[in-house]
Amino acid sequence: MFYYLKGIAAHVAPNLAVIDCGGVGYACRTTSYTLSALQVGQEAKLYTHLNVREDAMELYGFATENEKNCFQMLISVSGVGPKAALSILSANTPEGLATAIITGNEKALTVAPGVGKKIAQRVLLELKDKLAKGQLPAAGESYGGSGLTVIPQDKTSEATAALAVLGYGPAEINMALKGLDLAALSLEDIVRQALKKMLK
Repeated sequence: MFYYLKGIAAHVAPNLAVIDCGGVGYACRTTSYTLSALQVGQEAKLYTHLNVREDAMELYGFATENEKNCFQMLISVSGVGPKAALSILSANTPEGLATAIITGNEKALTVAPGVGKKIAQRVLLELKDKLAKGQLPAAGESYGGSGLTVIPQDKTSEATAALAVLGYGPAEINMALKGLDLAALSLEDIVRQALKKMLK
């Protein structure tokens, strides 16, 4: 319904940003990363997700499309609600989350308040499974026409898969990885630098 809101940041509080758009204040639930990018009285643009329940309509806002994509990906996991998704994204950058999914790093998720071992395991299992079945844009080669994608365990392919988790296509990823020192950089740094190149 709303793709983004652009206006003045009128108020910020823990997990909440109010964006004034032409005299109407839109309350957006958000992450600590997005809040750190906002300044009261300054222009702001948040990419939004409208969550509709029987008893409430809540708007969620994010400083980048990557963060919004990660939020939508997280709430697609059974048992993960918007509150847990915000908590995970307050503890992890989008590239950190993508790296955690590809490498199976449970601890990166359990550091988020209110996220226990069971939820972390479910997130890793379901999202890695969706990536393998091609339900998320995936890297790697498809074997035997089964639709299953096998992700080779080396840094280049892991970085490619992590960027695919964030919604980028193979051509964009290949361009972004060109010229990066893949041998010297950590997986998360590769993803971060590739994202910087794509956002230019």
